[in-house]
Amino acid sequence: MEWNSPDHERYMKFAIASARRNSECPFGAVLVDFGRAEVVAEGYNRTTKNPTWHGEMDAINRYSEQSKSEQWQHLHLYTTAEPCCMCQAAILWAEIPLVVYGTSIEWLQQMGWKQIDIYANEVARRTPFANCQIIGGVLAEECGRLFTSAAKLRESDSTKGA
Repeated sequence: MEWNSPDHERYMKFAIASARRNSECPFGAVLVDFGRAEVVAEGYNRTTKNPTWHGEMDAINRYSEQSKSEQWQHLHLYTTAEPCCMCQAAILWAEIPLVVYGTSIEWLQQMGWKQIDIYANEVARRTPFANCQIIGGVLAEECGRLFTSAAKLRESDSTKGA
């Protein structure tokens, strides 16, 4: 697949749909079997139950539970936001060769979201045993609207309790 592949937008829409399952923290992800061209697992942010349960981690864990394969090289991961260093490290350990994301960590920080200031490309660059292509900005505006709406929702909730 190439950068401007229409499939990237198609699969990002699945990640966006998954993210909508948590309107206050819309980090959604899907794993795609690129050989079969189908979504094989989805995940969304559930950090209120477990701080490591980011969308990417949820998708990885769901796939791991349902798959009998120990091979991950046939998967691509699509996520509404650039993977944090924890998620990107898990992606690299799984040897997933492609990550496609919508909004960047930098953009999320500018919008007031708490983010560790280590980018996915940096984690990948410093991992000599794995190769992972990272493509950002796919449906960035649509993904960004999810996070903008979520921030407004969270702000509204905080003023109700005051």
